[in-house]
Amino acid sequence: MRGRMVAAGRWCGKHRRAVRRALLVAVVGALLLGGGTVASVVWIRGGAEGHIYDEDVVPEAPVALVLGTRVDAHGRPSPFLTARLEIARRLFEAGKVRAILVSGDNLDADYNEPGAMRRWLVDRGVPARKVVLDRAGFDTYDSCARAKRIFGVERATVVTQSFHLPRAVALCRRLGIDANGVGDETVRQQHAQRWRVSSTREYGACVKAALDLLSGRDPVRLGPPETGVDDALRDQ
Repeated sequence: MRGRMVAAGRWCGKHRRAVRRALLVAVVGALLLGGGTVASVVWIRGGAEGHIYDEDVVPEAPVALVLGTRVDAHGRPSPFLTARLEIARRLFEAGKVRAILVSGDNLDADYNEPGAMRRWLVDRGVPARKVVLDRAGFDTYDSCARAKRIFGVERATVVTQSFHLPRAVALCRRLGIDANGVGDETVRQQHAQRWRVSSTREYGACVKAALDLLSGRDPVRLGPPETGVDDALRDQ
């Protein structure tokens, strides 16, 4: 009996030590994850400091870079995307940009964000020759990297929702584009739940953005340089 009690005591002691080690690992892991997230957010958002403007005072730039998001099954832009496009249209109309680069997902032939963006702008008076399509803007990093490496953009005004704008501007700037940004707030109240979810996701997105920058990864799709932006800027 005594032997069994000793053995049971030893087992309990080992079990408690194993539990303590597991808890310690979990706590350390959580601290590292939390610290890494905070550091990523601070670093990424710091890259946009001083480069976010209201629409009426944003400095002029040759190009507006409009970042894509969801379109419906009929190719109509979502309210979030429509709001971005409306800002770009007004910037063009005011002479604050001379061309618009629309960058989004067209990996699947049945889903075409940049095509829908171009149609929306042209239907509202922007000359077709002034709207350039980037069909491989699969995420924000890819859109910014391709704007620089494929389309040769040196200076731009980035247009997206305000919760997304610091990351987008910072990515462009850290990838070599002299970028400022204008953010949309018009859909915030009408689509409050989606706004909150998307805003929360920005913390994780900043971690991914930091990893993308530190790794220097290539966009999902590269290819040869394209002259669309230069052509649009030359065309009077």
